[in-house]
Amino acid sequence: MRGLEAFFGDWQLTREIREASGGVGRFTGLARWQPDGDGALYVETGDLVLATGRFAATRCYRWGRDLSVWFEDGRFFHTVPAEGGDTGHWCDPDQYDVSYDFSRWPEWQVRWQVKGPRKDYVMVSRYARGEAK
Repeated sequence: MRGLEAFFGDWQLTREIREASGGVGRFTGLARWQPDGDGALYVETGDLVLATGRFAATRCYRWGRDLSVWFEDGRFFHTVPAEGGDTGHWCDPDQYDVSYDFSRWPEWQVRWQVKGPRKDYVMVSRYARGEAK
């Protein structure tokens, strides 16, 4: 079973976003889990490259000791399966289905399939220990 402490520290993060329409985006950066109170603060920073250009990007979440993930504004997002596996999040009107794969720990990945009237894409994030290059 993977506890919250296993995530603490810095991870190289690469992400590919494939739109159903054919567009592709890429993110390269650093993800950091930092102990904070009874949980952790997750912050990712890096460069997002889309067809429209290159952008500095940052995303933050709060993780609970039970591997629950919360948006910055305090809304619940989802709970990470400690052994890996599937879960999801309904964000009206779009469905976010996610699969966590820890089989190559400490390298691991997260695959999101997002579908709805506003969104239709697959996003795969890969994590590996260490600072981004």
